[in-house]
Amino acid sequence: MKVFARKRKDANLALPTTDDNRPLDTQEQEELVRLFERDQSKQSRLWRIVFASFLFGFAGFLVFSILDQVSSPWEQRYYAYFMEEVESWVIIYAGWVAVLACSLDIVGLLYDSKYRRQWIWCSFFTGIILAVFWLYYMLRMPRFRWDVIWLPFGPLSGAGLALYVDHLLNESAEEVRKLRGYMYAYKAS
Repeated sequence: MKVFARKRKDANLALPTTDDNRPLDTQEQEELVRLFERDQSKQSRLWRIVFASFLFGFAGFLVFSILDQVSSPWEQRYYAYFMEEVESWVIIYAGWVAVLACSLDIVGLLYDSKYRRQWIWCSFFTGIILAVFWLYYMLRMPRFRWDVIWLPFGPLSGAGLALYVDHLLNESAEEVRKLRGYMYAYKAS
């Protein structure tokens, strides 16, 4: 009996089967496009802030580990693996370069200009340089340590993620611009 009652409720929630053949007038089209633009702008800002916050947290962790390396060198296990291979100041310098890469990502995500993507690409290339640096020293260790794989690929992954998010949000903004263009093209014909 409950199953039958549930099916009757679901039938009331179905979409209408008749088509409204009346086209939208110019004002309704304009309101709808403005609504889409406003929603897209809000969503874009929200997702940019979410991913920039994630990168900011990672950069904060990197700053903490740099300061810990300065105050008590080789205390952190992930840096202590490289004690025999690298000097402490090189580790600190590589950490600051990683913070720079994350900062470039954050600026690229939050800075609203036409050069947004260039900031993220600069971060990506900085991440590649860091990945080569860390992988060189990781491969020189007697045993490969998987627990420090985030050192070479952390900033690089952050830049890749920022590029992906920026691409998706730009693509959705382009779709809304196309919709506005179609609206005006329809008016002209």
